[in-house]
Amino acid sequence: MSVVVLKNIGTLVTMQAAMKKHGRFVLEKDLSIKKNQAVVLKDRKIVWIGSNHKLPKISDSKIKELNLNKMTVLPGLIECHTHAAFVGSRSLEFELRNQGRSYQEITKAGGGIHSSVRGIKKTSLKSIADQTSKHIKNFSRQGLTTIEIKSGYGLDIKTEVKILEAIRLASKTTSLATIIPTFLGAHAKPKSFETHQDYLEYLAQSVLPVIRKKNLSHRVDIFVEKGFFEKDAAKKYLLEAKSLGFDLTIHADQLSLSGGAELAVDLMAKSADHLICIDQKNINSIAKSEVTAVLLPTADLYMNCKYPPARKLLDSGARVALSTDFNPGTSPSQDINLVSVLARATMKMTLPEVINAWTVSAAYALGLECKKGAISVGYDADLSCYESDYTDLFYQVGLSSCSSIFSMGKWIKF
Repeated sequence: MSVVVLKNIGTLVTMQAAMKKHGRFVLEKDLSIKKNQAVVLKDRKIVWIGSNHKLPKISDSKIKELNLNKMTVLPGLIECHTHAAFVGSRSLEFELRNQGRSYQEITKAGGGIHSSVRGIKKTSLKSIADQTSKHIKNFSRQGLTTIEIKSGYGLDIKTEVKILEAIRLASKTTSLATIIPTFLGAHAKPKSFETHQDYLEYLAQSVLPVIRKKNLSHRVDIFVEKGFFEKDAAKKYLLEAKSLGFDLTIHADQLSLSGGAELAVDLMAKSADHLICIDQKNINSIAKSEVTAVLLPTADLYMNCKYPPARKLLDSGARVALSTDFNPGTSPSQDINLVSVLARATMKMTLPEVINAWTVSAAYALGLECKKGAISVGYDADLSCYESDYTDLFYQVGLSSCSSIFSMGKWIKF
């Protein structure tokens, strides 16, 4: 593979100090900003960083030099929680919620997740992959070079495998981003099972081994919530997943204080996501743990919920990531600027904390902190490039100033 030399970078936001602090208590100085820099990429890795005038002579017949014309360069951004493998719309549910119907009521009437399940069952693997690829493209244009995508709209072995295979196909047909698939079979209980516990036993005994054998995902997620999968049954299922070698993540304490965050800490999950209803005791527990708190304010906006206590989490020392929660029902938006503006305006996160949330903390949430989330020698060659200064990031909704990305060393212009 050829060597790529990036010259004349105006501002390089490396995030090196934030990474050394494990994404906690991040201040502006922890962005580790360097001026007038050059970066050398080789074999999909970062191999050199330094001042333009100190750029070493490189003896390689396939060297490619790019002048970035004083651009601002950040680590490739990371989207750590999406449900982007879906088809169809659930716009009617948005109207029903605005008329006062609860998420639980809509689900009991056959809407919610079950609506997406019906759509996905009727759709071919290739069509699901094609739609997922479009979603990946929309994310990448905003500077995202790593995207997590969950299954969970199948709820049986055949369809869950089809979704994960569609995610794999979409991943193989794009060079825009690294795709991280997550198995979310425990998204809701199918009507064919009498109890939630019966369904979890089916997943543990019949589905998880197949997912593992086919190498379709190394991550397992579950929706821990009253009326869905409750704490004790979820713990037994997650322990089985962990014994098979899966990393864990949990939809936790979104609609009620349901024990999801506590379970995430107990089982050393990679992340606990949503956390709207978390209390101070669990905030302190997460802050002392290696669990990353993933906050999804666009979902809270669409659901007309209160926002999670980001400031308490951050001030307690928790590592906080942000995500769109992109899905057709409760967060049908891919706009990371909307997420970030909500984080700054409603949750009082600082700009350095928001930048850290899309880089260092998001890398930790996916277990990728040793190779993504910072610009450092030995890390993956994932970069996002902007015409504007980093201080102008995440304050306009609907517009992205990202002009190009480097995804595993490949330059993609928009």
